[in-house]
Amino acid sequence: MGQKADIHEQVAELKNAGEAFAIATVVRTVAATAAKAGAKAIIRADGTIMEGWIGGGCARGAVLKAARESMADGVPRFVSVQPEDMLAELGVSPGTEKEGVRFARNMCPSKGTMDVFIEPVLPSPGIIILGASPVAVALAEIALRFGYHVTVCAPGDDQGAFAAADARIDGFMLETAETADKYIVVSTQGRGDEAALSAALSVPSAHVSFVGSRAKAAALSAKLRDKGVDADRLATLKAPAGLDIGAITPDEIALSILAEITQVRRRRQRDAAERAGEGR
Repeated sequence: MGQKADIHEQVAELKNAGEAFAIATVVRTVAATAAKAGAKAIIRADGTIMEGWIGGGCARGAVLKAARESMADGVPRFVSVQPEDMLAELGVSPGTEKEGVRFARNMCPSKGTMDVFIEPVLPSPGIIILGASPVAVALAEIALRFGYHVTVCAPGDDQGAFAAADARIDGFMLETAETADKYIVVSTQGRGDEAALSAALSVPSAHVSFVGSRAKAAALSAKLRDKGVDADRLATLKAPAGLDIGAITPDEIALSILAEITQVRRRRQRDAAERAGEGR
């Protein structure tokens, strides 16, 4: 009971901190194994076990690799660690994935079998919206419905346009440490365009886009370049924001922007999962 209580406390703390982690649960064991069914462990993004127990080195490598991959792409994993003769009977080799199960070899003298379910727990993806235009308001509304953590950046007098948001910033001052994995959308549409775009480009982000024409974005980028904004950073700006779906209304434009962000986010997850699989 003590272990479970500790794990539950740690899970709550990590969720509140917005940290990605995975929960590994032993769901079945056959013959002698160090960990028994019901054992759990919290695995952090760097592969360290923060809390709990899933057995010794016989199974740990395969479980940690699967946990890192699950955190990279957000997809759960099921790992079956078995002795070599059992794998041979099933006609599989270590590393084989079959019907949703990844098989790994147990090289310990115990020759036991242990099945482990790995569930990634990821923080909500974040969108930072600068501006209070009709597109900005529509994007904030739809993004919340899709589970995004929405931060609205607009002057105090304009904040009332947004019915709900997870966080609010008066003006366009962004905190660098809180933007690296976020998706930034500048949707000022004539009200503070240059200031908002400068703020958006001054911090790291997974994606930054501008609601406006290519010509307008180019003109603003030229001004910012003259003011010393890094050319490489300017080159990352996506304008106009959103996928080309023929959008006309604010709601349609917001939908196209969210679709683009989802596309970028899923691509980044797939790339990260591939790197995790190749590097371990």
